[in-house]
Amino acid sequence: MAAPLLDAPQSRHALRRLSSKDITKEDLMSVMGPAVVVPPTDPEGDSGALEIAASMELARREIDGFRSATASHTTSTETLVTDKFAFAFDIDGVLIRGGKVIPAAIDAMKVLNGDNRYGIKIPYIFVTNGGGKTEQERCIQLSQQLQMEVSPGQFICGHTPMRELVQKYHTVLVVGGEGEKCREVAEGYGFKDVVTPGDIIKDNEATTPFRTLTEDEYKNSRARNFAEVDIEAILVFADSRDWASDQQIILDLLMSKNHRLGSRSDTYHDAPPVFFSHNDVVWSASHDLTRLGMGALRVSLEAMYKAVTGRALQTNAFGKPQLGTFQFATRLLRQWRLETHGIDSAPDTVYFVGDTPESDIRGTNEFDSSDSSENTWYSILVRTGVYQGGTTPTFAPRATVDNVLDAVRHGIEREYRNALKKAAAAEAEEAVA
Repeated sequence: MAAPLLDAPQSRHALRRLSSKDITKEDLMSVMGPAVVVPPTDPEGDSGALEIAASMELARREIDGFRSATASHTTSTETLVTDKFAFAFDIDGVLIRGGKVIPAAIDAMKVLNGDNRYGIKIPYIFVTNGGGKTEQERCIQLSQQLQMEVSPGQFICGHTPMRELVQKYHTVLVVGGEGEKCREVAEGYGFKDVVTPGDIIKDNEATTPFRTLTEDEYKNSRARNFAEVDIEAILVFADSRDWASDQQIILDLLMSKNHRLGSRSDTYHDAPPVFFSHNDVVWSASHDLTRLGMGALRVSLEAMYKAVTGRALQTNAFGKPQLGTFQFATRLLRQWRLETHGIDSAPDTVYFVGDTPESDIRGTNEFDSSDSSENTWYSILVRTGVYQGGTTPTFAPRATVDNVLDAVRHGIEREYRNALKKAAAAEAEEAVA
């Protein structure tokens, strides 16, 4: 027996759709309420629709029952939005690899957006350890790559939770990324005084004997006297483009007196805190083999600090598998469901799809078993990124599949089977009554 359809509160703001062809991050930031970026129309594109429900009457009744049991908000006469479950996706190695779309990702997103035999839409967010760009920029880029609507309200980059440090630190050193992008991200979060390694090298070129700023780097770097600047925290926003010079500067600051470059502490008790946006030692890029990531930089920095000072360095990391990132993701998913679908509750189950056992799967499993999780987080491992089939993952997922499309199908079919079991149990109870 199908559950009755539930009414849901209406969204507080009208959803704005903006074309990725002409939109800028400034356009996105100026929009009040939820907004999505729409990719350019491809008149020759294949709709990629999956097969329609089987013609048998029994199958039709089962599908209608699943729709009614899992969905609470009608978006059209044909499509319902489920309030029972949702998806969260890593990006690199799951949807994108080496800047190119993994083919199954486009079809997976279509399925989530209602192109499935059940005629339901499924809310989803993106939780990536990657960074170096604003959430608005990543939104525009992913919209174009996946040929679908994407909103900044669906994004968590590795450094997104760092915006919660704005109230704690005034002057910060931001490391990593291309050009001035990470400075722009940090200032966009609200940090009042953002320093980059380029600023420090511009002030004293002898800081890094083997690196000279390019003409553009010198022009974009800001001139100041760092002998008079107290740097309160070090934030590694994205992967370093020059490990040697960045580590030299970080070590100088960690060993400084009163957080001032050019000085040396007698005790090394004055070190400013160091925050990394994630802790992935390796990641999946366009190369056939995995490449070193920010976690490797963290390990290297800690080892060098110990070699130079004889002391252990305590650093901090955001991103996966840290529980704080999954707590942040829970809040984001709840807000996204409310703003776009009018669903003011947490889903019963969140399917997290990742490619890295040490971060994606470990984080999902640990958060699911923690007291802070208000629902079930179900880990799914794909074989398109860091993890390769035929090996035993360090942290075991609830399911392992070939690609993200298989992951989405697995989650939907699992919900379908559970809905049938509940319906059968309810009918049995009614028959007894």
